[in-house]
Amino acid sequence: MSTVYKLKPEQVTESLVVLYAPHREAQATKFVEAFGGQALVIRPQQTLDLTSLDPDKHLALVFDEAVSLQSTGPKPPGPVFVAFEGNAMVHRLKHGGGKGEQVAKAVGLSKVSGDRQLTVLDATAGLGRDSLILAALGCSVTMFERNPAVRELLQDGLDRASIASDVTDVVERMSLRKEDFISASSDIEDESFDVVYLDPMFPDRSKTALVKKEMRVFKQLIGGDEDADELFEPAYRISKHRVVVKRPKAAPFLANKTPSLQIKGKSGRFDIYTKKAF
Repeated sequence: MSTVYKLKPEQVTESLVVLYAPHREAQATKFVEAFGGQALVIRPQQTLDLTSLDPDKHLALVFDEAVSLQSTGPKPPGPVFVAFEGNAMVHRLKHGGGKGEQVAKAVGLSKVSGDRQLTVLDATAGLGRDSLILAALGCSVTMFERNPAVRELLQDGLDRASIASDVTDVVERMSLRKEDFISASSDIEDESFDVVYLDPMFPDRSKTALVKKEMRVFKQLIGGDEDADELFEPAYRISKHRVVVKRPKAAPFLANKTPSLQIKGKSGRFDIYTKKAF
């Protein structure tokens, strides 16, 4: 039976609480040394109760069987983590169709021959969902994610998926660069990727429980991407064929740049900036 150990606010000195099972100590310690936070071990048969902490001040990064982000406070939503394996959508995409997906249309998969592998740079990967779709459809995807905690989730998801037979071939086409795209872009050659894909943070008013849970922790951890407009210029330079920007329906154009064309959905849209035909 698990022992519940209740963390008290006076015990927590950092906004990010890094909880780790003993077998993940080295990874958690390395994270804290590099990026900060307060490390606390989760002993075997012990559960740490985070409900007394202030959800506006504290967030937990948990290193256990999976790496997850956990809200604090009373009645917090469940943990946020990356799970690529066992994905019904990926199974469907791998076994026929899929180019009708909006993100696939936006990237231009319908315009290339079946044996050509598009190279896509996802500059704001987040939890990697769109990258996973594109990789399942045969693209080679290079992901950038600048937030260290989100990178831990994404790398952990890739690691677990790499030994899951149903998606091993898909994640082999996905790689993660643990850098800020804007900072790293000066070292990336002009037109070295077919497509650059951008999905910067923006206020999301969706009422679904899943989005509310994830947006709660992401907004607390990251806030808004105040420098999102700075993504456009390097993205345009690095792309050979097009830049694709995913935006909420009512959001302004990124960097006030009018797109060449748009694909609109019920709650969002893809703004597409074309350079040359495939």
